[in-house]
Amino acid sequence: MFNRLTAALLASTMMAGAAWAETTVTAVMHSGLRVLDPVITTAHITRDHAYMIYDVLIAQDAEFKPQPQMADWKVSDDQKTYVFTLRDGLKFHDGAPVTAADAVASLERWAKKDAGGQIIMDRTEKLEATDDKTVTWVLKEPFVPMLDVLSKQSALPPFIMPARVAATPPDQAITDYTGSGPFKFVDAEFQPGISVTYAKNTDYVPRSEPASWMAGGKVVNVDKVKWVNMPDIQTAVNALSGGEIDYIEQMQVDLIPLLEGDPNIAVEVREPTGMQTMARMNFLHPPFDNEKIRQAALKAISQESVLAAMIGNPTYYQICGALLGCGTPLGSETGAETLTKGASMDEAKALLKESGYDGTPVVLMAPTDMVALATQPVVISQMLRDAGFTVDMQPMDWQTLVTRRASQSAPAEGGWNMFITNWMVPEISNPISNPMLIGRGDSAWFGWPTDDTIEQLKADYIAAADPEAQKAVGEKIQAHAIQTVLEVPLGQYTLPQARRTTITEMLPSPVPVFWNLKKAE
Repeated sequence: MFNRLTAALLASTMMAGAAWAETTVTAVMHSGLRVLDPVITTAHITRDHAYMIYDVLIAQDAEFKPQPQMADWKVSDDQKTYVFTLRDGLKFHDGAPVTAADAVASLERWAKKDAGGQIIMDRTEKLEATDDKTVTWVLKEPFVPMLDVLSKQSALPPFIMPARVAATPPDQAITDYTGSGPFKFVDAEFQPGISVTYAKNTDYVPRSEPASWMAGGKVVNVDKVKWVNMPDIQTAVNALSGGEIDYIEQMQVDLIPLLEGDPNIAVEVREPTGMQTMARMNFLHPPFDNEKIRQAALKAISQESVLAAMIGNPTYYQICGALLGCGTPLGSETGAETLTKGASMDEAKALLKESGYDGTPVVLMAPTDMVALATQPVVISQMLRDAGFTVDMQPMDWQTLVTRRASQSAPAEGGWNMFITNWMVPEISNPISNPMLIGRGDSAWFGWPTDDTIEQLKADYIAAADPEAQKAVGEKIQAHAIQTVLEVPLGQYTLPQARRTTITEMLPSPVPVFWNLKKAE
């Protein structure tokens, strides 16, 4: 049965659909949206929101090849100067033209937070707007992955904002949501964590090429897209069956049979590359400021137990100890044997004893409203307790978690010790852009490890002469990251989506996008 909030949301959605000639697509995403600034968080829901309202200079297609989007480019013979030229017709949502100065300000803000951006800026001699349509980026030395980093679809793509917005310090949230992309954010209809509405940007000029992942022509064929939050997946399934919503981004596998056989619903795998789930620890505070205690936690964890509880059906999951993803060119599983073969509780207990662990509670943040994150904290907390840890598992919604994980306060003062998150495999398959492999202390991703060795290994990877040399460095990165427990890989999985068959021509893509699709009257 629907609760009053759900009923109210659906009623308002149907009214909006009527007002817009039934060209409103109503979607239940994997989480409610609260954080609107894509630079201060890597939460996928915020990234998805950003793709709705912002565009990027260049983007990767389905072959992982960089393609022009807002700009094309030329590279000097010495591979140190990149010149990006903005295409005609680019406007922000307030009608102002997109200029090279806007692009430069956006790139500078992005680079202060992004793993790959930080490395590029280390090698940057000059980044400037040489005229209104030209961005010139001069490097001190060649950086082969330059275009791959700038075109990546996640975790933190370099979205283009007005310069006045991009002037916001990267650790402060923006408050102006003037975008450059195919949809406009409808501020008046935003209910944080509950619903968000996007209207077609009628001034947006798509590229002429066919859409392919984040590249190509972003043609919007509907008037509005509305995301509504339904934390209870059974409620969402009922709403989809009844025609009150059009799309569920992530289906719980054991509920798929409820939709099978319904000719009005299609259940399919949208995300072609799979996801990795993993645990991240806080390096700043006890107990995980002690490497031996981090290792004890890793030894206590069994991927099979986590994945079985999370997904259930082995068809949709894969045991995998590779931090850079199984099935990828750098997919080594060195050092992850206990994770993939069922844990080693004896080793975990011995390490905990050797470490002098004093019973300091592990504050484990546990999101209650995410299909893909709800079970892992429960399973892991029990395994840690079995090893001898004191665990304080604190339930909260996902948007509260992504806000709280940015806090460096002590756990007793609103901080944390551990949380679970998920990444698309393409996001973590390259050590240059993998957020977990930043060892720059306060400039690192949440958890804030200081690790000069991982930074040197990434430099060695950049300098590697060929794929074989890169693979050899990748092996060292895997071994070091497991030894120091920069993360605990928990395996790979995929969750299918469900849509009503009135929604057609939906792009297969690692990121759920709402351009290109059509909705039948």
